[in-house]
Amino acid sequence: MANNISGFVKSIRDTMRNDAGINGDAQRIEQIAWMLFLKVYDAQEQNWEMEEDYFESIIPDDCKWSNWAQNNNLTGDDLLIFVNNTLFPTLKSLDVNKDTPIKKAIVKTTFEDANNYMKDGVLLRQVINIIDELDFGDYEESHAFGEIYESILKELQSAGSSGEFYTPRAVTDFMTKMINPQIGETMADFACGTGGFLTSWLKELEPKVKTTEDRQL
Repeated sequence: MANNISGFVKSIRDTMRNDAGINGDAQRIEQIAWMLFLKVYDAQEQNWEMEEDYFESIIPDDCKWSNWAQNNNLTGDDLLIFVNNTLFPTLKSLDVNKDTPIKKAIVKTTFEDANNYMKDGVLLRQVINIIDELDFGDYEESHAFGEIYESILKELQSAGSSGEFYTPRAVTDFMTKMINPQIGETMADFACGTGGFLTSWLKELEPKVKTTEDRQL
């Protein structure tokens, strides 16, 4: 997978092109984003369950990726009904307050403006299956996620015609090198759109990470 990131994204986009509900790259990428988020978040929750003595997910069991997305029998109209009438309403209305940890509150934040544009449940199942092939428990593929995100950002360059503009990767990489981030420093991008600067920052820090403690910082 790590050696064929562009093919991974292209396979998903080609499948989505056959769906009448999606119009243009901006919608296609938003569709990919919320599915990738749930896939990654599900893997991260499994890590938290092992690391913490008592971990309670903010996502109801029936809406966890590993429970619905990995059920190949859920397809076609039944899949669309679940996604549109159960998954999205549930995640958009999660009980979040000022005391909710950000690692849980981010689920509701992510879905507040997210949409399911796909109208064909069979095609949606195909896209889900492609994404589910990613194994974030595997070191190589977990790091490949950064490349997947980079590939998606490159695809977004063509979305300028829809009124959305993105800082070229070469620019964010150059600016990050000039800043020379160090482990332990705090970084914020207050005009964050797709997270291009954040991605460049993390990529610049990666070679400096030598220990588990470094990564936690």
